[in-house]
Amino acid sequence: MNSNKYTISTALTSFNSESAAPVIESAKKTAGKVHHLPPSIWKKMVGDAKSPLDKAIERTRDFFFREQLPDGYWWAELESNVTITSEYIMLFHFLGMVDKVRERKMARNILSKQTEDGSWAIWHGGAGELSATVEAYFALKLAGYSADCPEMRKAREFILANGGILKVRVFTKIFLALFGEFSWLGVPSMPVELMLLPNWAYFNLYEFSSWARATIIPLSVIMSEKPVRKLPPNARVQELFVRPPRPTDYSFSREDGILTWKNFFIGADHLLKIYESSPIRPYKKKSIAIAEQWILEHQESSGDWGGIQPAMLNSILALHCLGYANDHPAVVKGLEALANFCIEDEESLLLQSCVSPVWDTALALVAMQEAGVPLDHPSLTKAAQWLLDLEVRRKGDWQIKAPELEPGGWAFEFLNDWYPDVDDSGFVMLAIKDIKVRDRKHKEQAIKRGIAWCLGMQSRNGGWGAFDKDNTKHILNKIPFADLEALIDPPTADLTGRMLELMGNFKFPQSHPAAARAMEFIRREQEPEGPWFGRWGVNYFYGTWSVLCGLEAIGEDMTQPYIKKAVNWLKSKQNLDGGWGEVCESYLDRSLMGCGESTASQTAWVLLSLFAAGEARSNAAARGVEYLVSTQKQDGTWDEDAFTGTGFPKYFMIKYHIYRNCFPLTALGKFRRLTADNAEIS
Repeated sequence: MNSNKYTISTALTSFNSESAAPVIESAKKTAGKVHHLPPSIWKKMVGDAKSPLDKAIERTRDFFFREQLPDGYWWAELESNVTITSEYIMLFHFLGMVDKVRERKMARNILSKQTEDGSWAIWHGGAGELSATVEAYFALKLAGYSADCPEMRKAREFILANGGILKVRVFTKIFLALFGEFSWLGVPSMPVELMLLPNWAYFNLYEFSSWARATIIPLSVIMSEKPVRKLPPNARVQELFVRPPRPTDYSFSREDGILTWKNFFIGADHLLKIYESSPIRPYKKKSIAIAEQWILEHQESSGDWGGIQPAMLNSILALHCLGYANDHPAVVKGLEALANFCIEDEESLLLQSCVSPVWDTALALVAMQEAGVPLDHPSLTKAAQWLLDLEVRRKGDWQIKAPELEPGGWAFEFLNDWYPDVDDSGFVMLAIKDIKVRDRKHKEQAIKRGIAWCLGMQSRNGGWGAFDKDNTKHILNKIPFADLEALIDPPTADLTGRMLELMGNFKFPQSHPAAARAMEFIRREQEPEGPWFGRWGVNYFYGTWSVLCGLEAIGEDMTQPYIKKAVNWLKSKQNLDGGWGEVCESYLDRSLMGCGESTASQTAWVLLSLFAAGEARSNAAARGVEYLVSTQKQDGTWDEDAFTGTGFPKYFMIKYHIYRNCFPLTALGKFRRLTADNAEIS
């Protein structure tokens, strides 16, 4: 037996925030070494009826009992960045329906997010981001803040030092152009005549991702009209130009070389602008009519469009440009839907980019089951029934690529029947699989439909995207409009791992064609260092968690070299405190993959990855569990400032406020279950 023992039980059997600190410091000195715990000490760690591990699980379980809403679901804040609330202010000014009380609350919220250098970041601790800072500055001026305010001076200094308005992203340019603060000439073209292209055309609208399509169609209406709402002098932001702009400043920068796709599309954009400036556009009127019909048809009964702020806000603007009054039912419902995305108190108001009750509820259900809550507990049955009632039963945009596929599955939001997604669908089915609902036949049929829909959404390359199949025309991310690099929804490793986990849990064999193709896709997508990229969570920890859980569920041999390579990479990234963390900047710089201060959610992802690989009794897993137990608060929650969710890699990051609590509970519960025999750690 190694005499240099790492006694995790010391921290776990007498845990409080002060007494744990010396043990954590001791762990730092012994990180990376292999230790062994005798069964007697291991039993103290996990085996007693009320061990610290049990108590930690109970605290978080009870927290979720308290947080469950009366209808049975869970729903936590989805935090992004200040552009969402800033654009809300802009919307009301454009519509001419400003509520000064609510606007002051929004302005206070925006100012509360300003960093020391005067900028606004797009994730916690990130560097100042130019477009977000310009939008915040503009919104504050609309709200009545003087350019001479100290906060505004600092913001302006940052903006000018980083190139000014001319360097902002496309969406920011559009909002500025709506108020005459930027020339429409500098906005990439997205002609409304795209509505006329047949679905078989190479560049038809259904080759764009669902979120891009739901945003681009209303934007194409707006851009066809090029409206301008003139501002009073005190609200203008011309001071954000480094120098007075010249016409040539509104052209797009070309890449080095002549024959590149980017340069080709820049040339095409120039030709489109000549066409758009022509008084003769024979198909414009018809195209606008089709776009208008599309917008109205795609509005949910709740008023939402696509379940996301960009689609919703731009659809309202498009209807306004088409002459719809502010009291028209479609506009009223749209504004109500946006209001339902707001979080408001006495001092502050913010608009969320989206809401995630289905996702949050599925995550909470999985965590509660791992925590040992009985499968017939009223809390679980009520939540499962709530999810069952939200099954999508009508065809949506996905049917363009899968016309024979019957509807099924679940969306992310309260109501978004046009856009269910495979990730939510898969997790919902995993969550409700074993719960004792009152109508078992209903559950079985919903799951059968959901699995069939998910399998029908598999792309030709064996992987899955989120909302569409075969949405893979990467060339679209080269057009000038695509500065977020997110116009497509290609298959990714994390979603493919989720589908393998779904199939494995419902007893599909490895030899099933969908599983076999998915496993081939997974092998191709593995990074040279061993992990997998995370499209929907930060980043390589998230992707690797999803993949390894999927491979384990489908019955893969978890001792294979390619899996061991991933496990060794995970272990190599463990921090001295026993946890794991990865910064959002890893999307920009691969040298940062797996690097960052420890977080509760990312530590849980790695632990679940290790468990899937048969490493529940490893030293790395034990130290990770200790990190979670020692950093838990007395109310059963964890603090986590980091953004660990992903909207668009590099450009739009998300903080799901439920992540810091549901994933640690899942990991701790699963750890207890896997180590219930009190075997020795190694």
